[in-house]
Amino acid sequence: MKLKTADARPSQNDTIDDMNDSLRDGLQTTFQWQSQLPWLFLLLLALPLLISVWRFKIYPSIVWTILLVVSVACCIVTIFAANFLVVTAAIDVALILIASADWLLLWFRSESGIRVSRSLPRTISLGVPVESELTVENRTGMTLIGEVRDDLPEDFSATPNEHSLRLPPLARMTSKRKLTANRRGAFELQHVYLKFASLCRLWVRHQRIDLSHSLKVYPDMKQLADYALLARTNRLSLIGVRKTRRIGQDSDFERLRDYSRDDNYRHIDWRSTARRSKLTVRQFQSDQSQRVIFLLDCGRMMTNSRDGYSLLDHALNSMLMMAYVALHQGDSVGLLCFSDKIHSYIPPRGGSSQMNRLLQAGFDQFPRMVESRYDQAFLYLSTHCKRRSLVVLATNVIDEVNAGAVVDYLGNITGQHLPLGVLLRDRQMFDAADTPDGPMGEGDEFSMYRSAAAADILLWRDQVIRDLSHRGVLTVDAFPDELTAPLVNEYLKVKAKHLL
Repeated sequence: MKLKTADARPSQNDTIDDMNDSLRDGLQTTFQWQSQLPWLFLLLLALPLLISVWRFKIYPSIVWTILLVVSVACCIVTIFAANFLVVTAAIDVALILIASADWLLLWFRSESGIRVSRSLPRTISLGVPVESELTVENRTGMTLIGEVRDDLPEDFSATPNEHSLRLPPLARMTSKRKLTANRRGAFELQHVYLKFASLCRLWVRHQRIDLSHSLKVYPDMKQLADYALLARTNRLSLIGVRKTRRIGQDSDFERLRDYSRDDNYRHIDWRSTARRSKLTVRQFQSDQSQRVIFLLDCGRMMTNSRDGYSLLDHALNSMLMMAYVALHQGDSVGLLCFSDKIHSYIPPRGGSSQMNRLLQAGFDQFPRMVESRYDQAFLYLSTHCKRRSLVVLATNVIDEVNAGAVVDYLGNITGQHLPLGVLLRDRQMFDAADTPDGPMGEGDEFSMYRSAAAADILLWRDQVIRDLSHRGVLTVDAFPDELTAPLVNEYLKVKAKHLL
């Protein structure tokens, strides 16, 4: 009996120990689960944040970030002070409720309560700032505070780039900016970007509103208006256009019109003046209508830039200026754009509407990194233009292969057409040849070698121009930014001497 009693006591102690261990493990598990409760609240906060950013473009603000840091600090405190658990849970629940209400209020009100409109011309000139207006209308019941930014295509610049936004309910705001295009072509403004805060400043929404607007950038046509103004006031010398005396005179009567201050008094028709009781002059027309065709090289030779514009931009601006002058002289003007293939062709025509056709054909032409096919261009010209014309080829000579092709093809058409080669200078090449010691006399040990190489290239280039002249080709050799006046002067010289 004693042995049985001794065996029973240890088993009872083991049972009690097992019960204590189980209770201890249960309490520890409960405490660990309760200590993870604040972190679960943080997870509940973080998951909607990710969905909000990814799906609705609503981001937490600085205020919301600070509150989250406070909540994290409270969760850390609960690890060392379990009594603080209830306070931390209450803070997290309050943050969830307030942030959710603020988020929903921002989403519902901004989703359908904002209207935007844009006022911008559909056609602008290259490098000329234009005014763009953006109107934002607030149809919500809360004040919108934030920023608004209009779309900005590539190669454009805007001043200012964005505007601050503060709109009371049912109000509107119009912001203005100066938009400058640094590249020709067709562009599309597609969106308006808004950024504004919620009522409690816990959220910031980035909203993109679709607002499409087509925009075409043409070469700078301000020079045409300047030329017309100076021509009316007989001050073309201010832009470098020389007055060329014509051989003979145009004596074909065209019409009668009212006298203007710049008219020659010898052209006054006194009989018509007496009959109308108003000064009337006789207007004469040119005795022949000439044809001018521009060949615009869009290949690799025209990819260099000057003053932010490519050589093709400068050549196109000068050609359009000459076309404007030729059309006002009563001539027909055409355009052929080519590189490794024919890009566009406008047959020679007269009239004011031809200027628009030339603009439409040339505004979206850009230099391409391809070898120009002069053979295709001149073959196309001989096929589509049979009458004698002034053929103006705008290009650049860099290597012997390119220069040989220009000399050959321009020289071969001298019997049928009057060729005019427009060769664009490289200002850096001329500066290097003129300053062997470098700019301001601060050159390095290689300045002399660069100057000698530049001088050798310029001598070769001068020989190319001489070869063109010997084959009966007219030439205009000018810097890209100074091309307009020499080109117009050469055309007026051709008109005055009746070379066609």
